[in-house]
Amino acid sequence: MPIHATPDRPAGDPGDPGGPADWSLGRLLSTAARLVEHDWNAWLAERGITHAGLLALHALDEGPLTQRRLAAASRVEEQTMSRVLDRLERTGHVERRRDTVDRRRLVVSLTRSGRDVLGQIREADIADVLVAEHLQDAAGFRAELVRLVSGVSPPPRPAADPRTDSTRRKP
Repeated sequence: MPIHATPDRPAGDPGDPGGPADWSLGRLLSTAARLVEHDWNAWLAERGITHAGLLALHALDEGPLTQRRLAAASRVEEQTMSRVLDRLERTGHVERRRDTVDRRRLVVSLTRSGRDVLGQIREADIADVLVAEHLQDAAGFRAELVRLVSGVSPPPRPAADPRTDSTRRKP
């Protein structure tokens, strides 16, 4: 069944005049992304996670990170990451502690609960399921999306290294 279709309201035929077959590639991509994101976010919400929170959990899976590096790895602003971490901390998925070397910095790490929910999400593979069930060639579609994202993405902004950051005050 198409995403968001119901038995009494089936999705329109892609060949209908003015329907998806007539849309620009950009409109198709944008619409598909919104529809899948809606279903994906609803599924995550049932587990107490947001998409931004999932990005943070993924980044922390390799080990603890400072809040600044975590924001850079997730490609969000530090203020945004702070709000994401507030929620993840309330749900018990992460913990923040002061850095033992520089007490001004916060180091974020996954808790057992965070690892468990990340494992459940990976096992369910719901993001792929939501898309793949509507495609004839999911692997080919994935390869093209990887090419598209790689081609249009700016390189990630590296977080400033406090050991080499010239704006940092010297002791």
